[in-house]
Amino acid sequence: MNYFLYAILGIAPSVIWLLFYLHKDVHPEPKRTILLVFLGGALMGPIALLFQFFIMSALAPSSPWPTLFASFSQNNYLFFLNIVAFAPLSEELLKYLVVRWRVLKNPDFDEPLDVMIYLIVSALGFAATENLLNIFLMPNVTLQLAFSQATIRFLSATLLHALASGILGYFIACSFLNLRRKNFIVLIGFSLAVLLHGFYNYLAWLFVSDKTFALIIALLLIAMAGLVSWQFRDLKKHLSICKIR
Repeated sequence: MNYFLYAILGIAPSVIWLLFYLHKDVHPEPKRTILLVFLGGALMGPIALLFQFFIMSALAPSSPWPTLFASFSQNNYLFFLNIVAFAPLSEELLKYLVVRWRVLKNPDFDEPLDVMIYLIVSALGFAATENLLNIFLMPNVTLQLAFSQATIRFLSATLLHALASGILGYFIACSFLNLRRKNFIVLIGFSLAVLLHGFYNYLAWLFVSDKTFALIIALLLIAMAGLVSWQFRDLKKHLSICKIR
């Protein structure tokens, strides 16, 4: 019974944010497509983990696989590269690919706001997998600890995933309004999402040894939330007028 409750707690942060952001869409998207994108994002979680295993094994080839993460985290230089570069880059790319494969050529994709919504949905699916792994891999996990962890991740990592992907989604939507500079605009958005994600990861790493970094993390997330809120308002001015082919 506890395992079922742990699973609910792992998924709940993503579901709550999902419901919140779906209300931002003036013309709701098909529920089936939303579900498929969410599940696609969730499936990207293990793929991102495998990618990081591959990178770590390449950088630390002498480390046995069962202890690879432990040995990698003991090397501050390699660990720093992972949290600020490899992880953000791979995760933002994989979340984007779900939307590219499933949505961007879909006839239901008919307005700029859609791409932001779908990127956020994919990100929340990805975050759900992260949250489940985080809870189920906790040593001596209890219902109280699982609830505490789910609450913390609801306000931090889960929100970070949604906001970073939402920011990228805005730039992709804008790229359809300026086809001559489409690739450049998408690259700027992707780079910004990766940089913000990496900066958050770095702050979270520092927070482990210095709790005062919680304030900086909170300010970063508030700033990102404010930016995404403005981006939603801006895109609503361009409903159904973008070129999506």
